Amino acid sequence: MRTALISGVSRGIGLATARLFLKEGWRVIGTDLKMDISPCENLTCHEFDASDPDESSHFFDELKAKGVAVSALVNNAAVQICRPLVQTTPEEWEKVIRNNLSSVYLMVRNSYPLMKESGGAIVNVSSVHANATSANIAGYAASKGAMVSLTRALAIELAPDRIRVNAVLPGAVDTSMLRDGLDRGHLADAGIQDRLNQLGQRHLLGRIGKPDEIAEGILFLSDEERSSFITGQTLVIDGGALAKLSTE
Repeated sequence: MRTALISGVSRGIGLATARLFLKEGWRVIGTDLKMDISPCENLTCHEFDASDPDESSHFFDELKAKGVAVSALVNNAAVQICRPLVQTTPEEWEKVIRNNLSSVYLMVRNSYPLMKESGGAIVNVSSVHANATSANIAGYAASKGAMVSLTRALAIELAPDRIRVNAVLPGAVDTSMLRDGLDRGHLADAGIQDRLNQLGQRHLLGRIGKPDEIAEGILFLSDEERSSFITGQTLVIDGGALAKLSTE
Protein backbone atom coordinates (compact mmCIF):
# COMPACT_ATOMS: atom_id res chain seq x y z
CA MET A 1 0.00 0.00 0.00
CA ARG A 2 1.31 3.44 -0.93
CA THR A 3 1.79 5.93 1.90
CA ALA A 4 1.13 9.66 1.68
CA LEU A 5 2.46 12.11 4.27
CA ILE A 6 0.39 15.30 4.39
CA SER A 7 1.10 18.35 6.56
CA GLY A 8 -1.61 20.78 7.64
CA VAL A 9 -4.09 17.94 7.48
CA SER A 10 -6.70 18.88 10.06
CA ARG A 11 -8.86 21.12 7.88
CA GLY A 12 -9.35 22.77 4.51
CA ILE A 13 -7.29 21.55 1.58
CA GLY A 14 -5.20 19.23 3.76
CA LEU A 15 -8.22 17.37 5.12
CA ALA A 16 -9.88 17.14 1.70
CA THR A 17 -6.65 15.74 0.28
CA ALA A 18 -6.33 13.16 3.05
CA ARG A 19 -9.89 12.00 2.47
CA LEU A 20 -9.33 11.65 -1.28
CA PHE A 21 -6.10 9.67 -0.83
CA LEU A 22 -7.84 7.36 1.61
CA LYS A 23 -10.68 6.86 -0.86
CA GLU A 24 -8.10 5.95 -3.51
CA GLY A 25 -6.63 3.26 -1.27
CA TRP A 26 -3.59 5.07 0.10
CA ARG A 27 -2.39 4.93 3.68
CA VAL A 28 -2.32 8.51 5.00
CA ILE A 29 -0.10 9.93 7.72
CA GLY A 30 -1.33 13.40 8.67
CA THR A 31 0.45 16.08 10.66
CA ASP A 32 -0.61 19.40 12.09
CA LEU A 33 0.12 21.72 14.98
CA LYS A 34 -3.17 20.68 16.52
CA MET A 35 -5.51 17.98 15.36
CA ASP A 36 -9.07 19.25 15.56
CA ILE A 37 -10.62 16.30 13.72
CA SER A 38 -11.97 13.52 15.90
CA PRO A 39 -10.99 10.78 16.12
CA CYS A 40 -8.65 11.58 13.19
CA GLU A 41 -11.10 9.71 10.96
CA ASN A 42 -9.04 6.92 9.34
CA LEU A 43 -5.81 8.89 9.41
CA THR A 44 -2.64 8.13 11.31
CA CYS A 45 -2.37 11.48 13.08
CA HIS A 46 0.62 13.25 14.58
CA GLU A 47 0.70 16.62 16.32
CA PHE A 48 3.98 18.45 15.82
CA ASP A 49 5.39 21.70 14.49
CA ALA A 50 6.68 20.98 10.98
CA SER A 51 8.74 24.19 11.10
CA ASP A 52 10.64 23.18 14.24
CA PRO A 53 13.89 21.34 13.42
CA ASP A 54 13.94 19.31 16.64
CA GLU A 55 10.29 18.28 16.49
CA SER A 56 10.61 17.42 12.81
CA SER A 57 13.73 15.33 13.39
CA HIS A 58 12.07 13.43 16.24
CA PHE A 59 8.94 12.75 14.17
CA PHE A 60 10.90 11.35 11.25
CA ASP A 61 13.13 9.29 13.52
CA GLU A 62 9.96 7.55 14.69
CA LEU A 63 8.87 6.89 11.10
CA LYS A 64 12.30 5.49 10.22
CA ALA A 65 12.23 3.21 13.28
CA LYS A 66 8.89 1.83 12.07
CA GLY A 67 10.24 1.22 8.58
CA VAL A 68 7.80 3.61 6.92
CA ALA A 69 8.36 4.28 3.20
CA VAL A 70 6.77 7.46 1.86
CA SER A 71 5.45 7.47 -1.71
CA ALA A 72 4.04 11.00 -1.67
CA LEU A 73 4.82 14.03 0.48
CA VAL A 74 2.29 16.87 0.42
CA ASN A 75 3.55 20.10 1.97
CA ASN A 76 0.34 21.91 2.80
CA ALA A 77 0.93 23.52 6.21
CA ALA A 78 0.69 27.31 6.08
CA VAL A 79 -0.23 30.48 7.94
CA GLN A 80 -1.39 33.81 6.58
CA ILE A 81 -1.00 37.21 8.23
CA CYS A 82 -2.93 39.96 6.50
CA ARG A 83 -1.12 43.22 7.19
CA PRO A 84 0.78 45.88 5.20
CA LEU A 85 4.46 45.04 5.05
CA VAL A 86 5.53 48.17 6.92
CA GLN A 87 3.19 47.21 9.76
CA THR A 88 4.33 43.59 9.85
CA THR A 89 6.55 42.90 12.83
CA PRO A 90 9.78 40.92 12.44
CA GLU A 91 8.16 38.20 14.56
CA GLU A 92 5.15 38.00 12.22
CA TRP A 93 7.38 37.93 9.15
CA GLU A 94 9.47 35.14 10.63
CA LYS A 95 6.34 33.20 11.56
CA VAL A 96 5.07 33.24 7.97
CA ILE A 97 8.41 32.31 6.40
CA ARG A 98 9.06 29.63 9.00
CA ASN A 99 5.66 27.95 8.64
CA ASN A 100 5.21 28.33 4.89
CA LEU A 101 8.74 27.84 3.60
CA SER A 102 11.14 26.51 6.23
CA SER A 103 8.69 23.73 7.02
CA VAL A 104 8.96 22.55 3.40
CA TYR A 105 12.74 22.46 3.65
CA LEU A 106 12.55 20.38 6.82
CA MET A 107 9.85 18.03 5.56
CA VAL A 108 11.71 17.33 2.32
CA ARG A 109 15.11 17.00 3.97
CA ASN A 110 13.82 14.60 6.62
CA SER A 111 11.52 12.57 4.37
CA TYR A 112 14.19 12.03 1.71
CA PRO A 113 15.61 8.89 3.40
CA LEU A 114 12.08 7.45 3.40
CA MET A 115 11.63 8.08 -0.33
CA LYS A 116 14.99 7.55 -2.00
CA GLU A 117 14.77 3.74 -2.13
CA SER A 118 11.60 3.59 -4.21
CA GLY A 119 11.17 7.13 -5.52
CA GLY A 120 7.92 9.03 -5.27
CA ALA A 121 6.41 12.47 -5.52
CA ILE A 122 6.49 15.72 -3.58
CA VAL A 123 3.67 18.21 -4.03
CA ASN A 124 4.07 21.68 -2.56
CA VAL A 125 0.86 23.63 -2.00
CA SER A 126 1.75 27.14 -3.08
CA SER A 127 -0.76 29.80 -4.16
CA VAL A 128 -1.74 32.03 -7.07
CA HIS A 129 -0.16 34.76 -4.91
CA ALA A 130 3.15 33.37 -6.16
CA ASN A 131 2.25 34.78 -9.60
CA ALA A 132 -0.04 37.72 -8.90
CA THR A 133 -0.95 39.17 -5.55
CA SER A 134 -2.80 41.95 -3.75
CA ALA A 135 -2.31 44.43 -0.95
CA ASN A 136 -1.66 43.56 2.69
CA ILE A 137 -0.45 40.01 2.15
CA ALA A 138 3.23 40.52 1.23
CA GLY A 139 4.69 37.95 3.63
CA TYR A 140 2.36 35.22 2.41
CA ALA A 141 3.00 36.09 -1.25
CA ALA A 142 6.76 36.08 -0.71
CA SER A 143 6.69 32.69 0.98
CA LYS A 144 4.54 31.14 -1.74
CA GLY A 145 6.67 32.61 -4.52
CA ALA A 146 9.78 31.18 -2.88
CA MET A 147 8.05 27.81 -2.66
CA VAL A 148 7.67 27.74 -6.44
CA SER A 149 11.38 28.44 -6.91
CA LEU A 150 12.20 25.78 -4.34
CA THR A 151 9.98 23.32 -6.21
CA ARG A 152 12.01 23.76 -9.40
CA ALA A 153 15.32 23.45 -7.56
CA LEU A 154 14.19 20.29 -5.78
CA ALA A 155 12.96 18.76 -9.04
CA ILE A 156 16.48 19.09 -10.41
CA GLU A 157 18.20 17.75 -7.30
CA LEU A 158 15.89 14.81 -6.67
CA ALA A 159 15.32 13.59 -10.23
CA PRO A 160 18.23 11.10 -10.03
CA ASP A 161 16.39 9.41 -7.14
CA ARG A 162 13.18 9.19 -9.20
CA ILE A 163 11.45 11.70 -6.93
CA ARG A 164 9.22 14.10 -8.85
CA VAL A 165 8.56 17.55 -7.36
CA ASN A 166 5.68 19.80 -8.42
CA ALA A 167 3.49 22.52 -6.96
CA VAL A 168 -0.20 23.34 -7.05
CA LEU A 169 -1.24 26.98 -6.99
CA PRO A 170 -4.78 27.26 -5.64
CA GLY A 171 -6.76 30.41 -6.12
CA ALA A 172 -9.55 31.47 -3.78
CA VAL A 173 -10.79 28.31 -2.06
CA ASP A 174 -13.49 28.16 0.60
CA THR A 175 -11.33 27.47 3.66
CA SER A 176 -11.06 29.02 7.08
CA MET A 177 -7.85 30.77 5.97
CA LEU A 178 -9.67 32.46 3.10
CA ARG A 179 -12.57 33.49 5.30
CA ASP A 180 -10.23 34.87 7.95
CA GLY A 181 -8.48 36.99 5.33
CA LEU A 182 -11.54 38.54 3.71
CA ASP A 183 -11.15 41.76 5.70
CA ARG A 184 -7.77 42.75 4.25
CA GLY A 185 -9.38 45.51 2.18
CA HIS A 186 -9.72 44.12 -1.34
CA LEU A 187 -13.49 43.62 -1.08
CA ALA A 188 -16.33 45.94 -0.13
CA ASP A 189 -17.28 45.96 3.53
CA ALA A 190 -20.11 43.43 3.80
CA GLY A 191 -21.10 40.22 5.53
CA ILE A 192 -18.91 37.19 4.97
CA GLN A 193 -21.26 35.51 2.49
CA ASP A 194 -21.53 38.70 0.46
CA ARG A 195 -17.74 38.95 0.39
CA LEU A 196 -17.45 35.35 -0.76
CA ASN A 197 -19.97 36.09 -3.52
CA GLN A 198 -18.07 39.23 -4.56
CA LEU A 199 -14.85 37.26 -4.72
CA GLY A 200 -16.49 34.49 -6.70
CA GLN A 201 -17.80 36.89 -9.33
CA ARG A 202 -14.24 38.02 -10.05
CA HIS A 203 -13.44 34.54 -11.37
CA LEU A 204 -14.12 33.43 -14.93
CA LEU A 205 -16.13 30.52 -13.56
CA GLY A 206 -18.17 32.85 -11.34
CA ARG A 207 -17.36 31.19 -8.03
CA ILE A 208 -14.59 30.35 -5.60
CA GLY A 209 -13.11 26.87 -5.41
CA LYS A 210 -13.72 23.94 -3.11
CA PRO A 211 -11.01 22.09 -1.17
CA ASP A 212 -11.97 18.87 -2.97
CA GLU A 213 -11.07 20.45 -6.31
CA ILE A 214 -7.55 21.24 -5.13
CA ALA A 215 -7.22 17.75 -3.67
CA GLU A 216 -7.83 16.25 -7.11
CA GLY A 217 -4.88 18.20 -8.49
CA ILE A 218 -2.65 17.11 -5.62
CA LEU A 219 -3.61 13.46 -6.14
CA PHE A 220 -2.90 13.74 -9.87
CA LEU A 221 0.63 15.05 -9.27
CA SER A 222 1.26 12.48 -6.53
CA ASP A 223 0.19 9.42 -8.50
CA GLU A 224 2.97 7.85 -10.56
CA GLU A 225 0.45 6.32 -12.95
CA ARG A 226 -1.21 9.66 -13.72
CA SER A 227 1.69 12.11 -13.84
CA SER A 228 4.84 10.05 -14.31
CA PHE A 229 6.41 12.47 -16.82
CA ILE A 230 5.72 15.70 -14.89
CA THR A 231 8.25 17.33 -12.59
CA GLY A 232 9.39 20.85 -11.79
CA GLN A 233 6.00 22.25 -12.80
CA THR A 234 3.20 24.32 -11.32
CA LEU A 235 -0.48 23.47 -11.68
CA VAL A 236 -2.70 26.52 -11.27
CA ILE A 237 -6.20 25.71 -9.99
CA ASP A 238 -7.91 29.08 -9.73
CA GLY A 239 -11.17 29.17 -11.68
CA GLY A 240 -9.52 31.35 -14.32
CA ALA A 241 -8.52 34.14 -11.93
CA LEU A 242 -5.05 34.60 -13.43
CA ALA A 243 -6.23 34.39 -17.03
CA LYS A 244 -7.75 37.86 -17.14
CA LEU A 245 -5.79 41.12 -17.05
CA SER A 246 -6.65 43.30 -14.07
CA THR A 247 -6.94 46.24 -16.49
CA GLU A 248 -9.76 44.59 -18.43
